[in-house]
Amino acid sequence: MAQQLAATRAPAAYNGVLQYAQKHPGEGAAAAYLALAHAYMLDHRYADAAANFAQARSAGDALDDYAAYLGAQATIQAGRPADAYATLEHFQEQYPDSIFVAGAPILLANAHLEQGDTKGALATLTKLLSTPASDQAGFQFALGRAYQATGDTAQAAAVLKKLYQTRPLTAEANQAATQLQVMNMQLTPAERKLHADALFNAKRYSEAGTEYAAIGRADTQLSQQDRDALAIYTAVCDLRLKRVNRREIENLPQTNDDTAALKLYMLAELARNEDRRPEHDSLVSQLVLRFPGSRWLEEALYSGGNMYWLKESAPQAIYNYSTLYKMFPNSTYAPSSHWRTAWLNYRTRNYSEAARLMDEQLQRYPGGLEIPAALYWRGRIYEDEEHNFPQAQNCYRKLTTLYADFYYANLARQRLVALGTQPSVAPTTALNATQRPPAPELSADLPENDVHLIKARLLANAALNEYIGPEIHASPTADQWGALAQAEIYVSYGEFTRALQSMKHSGISFFAVPFDQVPPVYWHLLFPQPYWTELVANSTKNNLDPYLVASLIRQESEFNPSAVSPANAYGLMQLLPSVGKSLAKKHGIRKFDSRQLLNPSVNLQLGTVNLRQVLDRFGGQVEYALAAYNAGDTPVRQWLASNDYKDVSEFVESIPYTETREYVQAILRNREMYRQLYPIH
Repeated sequence: MAQQLAATRAPAAYNGVLQYAQKHPGEGAAAAYLALAHAYMLDHRYADAAANFAQARSAGDALDDYAAYLGAQATIQAGRPADAYATLEHFQEQYPDSIFVAGAPILLANAHLEQGDTKGALATLTKLLSTPASDQAGFQFALGRAYQATGDTAQAAAVLKKLYQTRPLTAEANQAATQLQVMNMQLTPAERKLHADALFNAKRYSEAGTEYAAIGRADTQLSQQDRDALAIYTAVCDLRLKRVNRREIENLPQTNDDTAALKLYMLAELARNEDRRPEHDSLVSQLVLRFPGSRWLEEALYSGGNMYWLKESAPQAIYNYSTLYKMFPNSTYAPSSHWRTAWLNYRTRNYSEAARLMDEQLQRYPGGLEIPAALYWRGRIYEDEEHNFPQAQNCYRKLTTLYADFYYANLARQRLVALGTQPSVAPTTALNATQRPPAPELSADLPENDVHLIKARLLANAALNEYIGPEIHASPTADQWGALAQAEIYVSYGEFTRALQSMKHSGISFFAVPFDQVPPVYWHLLFPQPYWTELVANSTKNNLDPYLVASLIRQESEFNPSAVSPANAYGLMQLLPSVGKSLAKKHGIRKFDSRQLLNPSVNLQLGTVNLRQVLDRFGGQVEYALAAYNAGDTPVRQWLASNDYKDVSEFVESIPYTETREYVQAILRNREMYRQLYPIH
């Protein structure tokens, strides 16, 4: 009921939870009143929220700190900040283990400010100046407002400007800018530009472009050089948003600083998009000569490498990628650029250079995302080209040991079987450089008496879902069991998708740990079986492997039947309405509507038919079909046109779309996980 109330906030839902509270005293009532209060907060009915938080506080004890802290928030929002003083002044003493301990003094300071008690606010905040709480954006904004209220505009401006520059992506940063305007303490163009740069680096291009343009309009004292630079920065935001054309970029000012590199980069991007390769290469060459340290050269090289990989122009792709990692060895693009250089040498059958680069990859970037592929393909070179079977065996064993359940580990196990028994030799220096990704010791036993776990479960009962994770991870031992507890809480109210997402986003390297060293309950949460009976029946009907279908659904929608993608694909198997309509007509589904694809039964019925058709178009080859399911038939047929892959695994690693390559590998890996977990007899 609480989850339904949080989702709908309908009168009937409010009434149902209220009746529950009245009939179930103690902790049950407390959870129900918390649910009511939380819903009232979402509806901006702050007085009603405060009253229900107070009821929760008097009904039970387990979530008292939530009732107290959130009740104080509601009271302040309701226009009675003084009523929150008593709760917040002694909050840490009363609830020392609460997740709200750091926030309570800041909330108290804001209550003082709302009441006009500037001295009280400053007294509260200055106690925190040397504590971790002072790093919070909320603290800095409250402190700036407190100085502002005392008339100390110089101190206020210093605090608010620091907040604006150092925490630019927070809501408080924009509020700080507003308060600075109120005080007529203008941000300098340089300060505003730092803020815009941070927005750009966070890929918030629309906001960044708006800010760059506003800086140029607002300050009449700017030099022409600065105005030119801002125009170019605005243009690169428009380029990323695909709303600028060649003429507009060509007409940008000529400059002599790094913005000249940026203009060259933009022109190179346009040439790339228009397939004007000689022009693109000339622009990149200019960047190399004139701006060898510019980030825009780094961007241009990576983009150029990707273009030539897509165009199957290996020498040019190798030039761009290799130039990047040599000129920018600490770039975030360096590991993938180095790997792509190695791989393209392999694809062009320059095996000696590929082997050298793969060894270098293992040593330069141990633990990197590319290491499983480097281990496997180095093993293949040892096996197929150098006929050094013992070292090939070492590569495959290292791979299966360090990355036990990765896509390439499954291929490595197949190669080990094919190699049979080989003499034992010492691993190479490169092999010894590889490292196991970090993974904690995981427990299948939850600490039932842990106060944070108890509270997290009660929070789920109250539909305070946003606090479940933070509460669990406040426990000092949560690394061992927190991911499991959070996922099981979501499963308890039918949220299989949220459970799966919480496991996937836990940061735990599950696939680097041998299957039998992870407690089975984790695997079952990572690989759930919703709709399993229908899934198996529809798969069997269409001569499909049900494990493949389950793995595809896990990748496409994470078993969310209501998923609708940005590309307008619907439901479990992410079918386009046009595909659904065509299949529905053939299978006798009358008066078809796209919303029917959100019905799991309909989606499975039509989705398995569609997958069968995709497989048939590619001769039953699963890897080709999966690539087409993600990227479309046309690109896959273009990739296959060269017809020079030694085997299908070489095709998979050669897929130039990163998303598609990782998609295919993930589904094939996950199919093996499903097979291990749920054998069909």
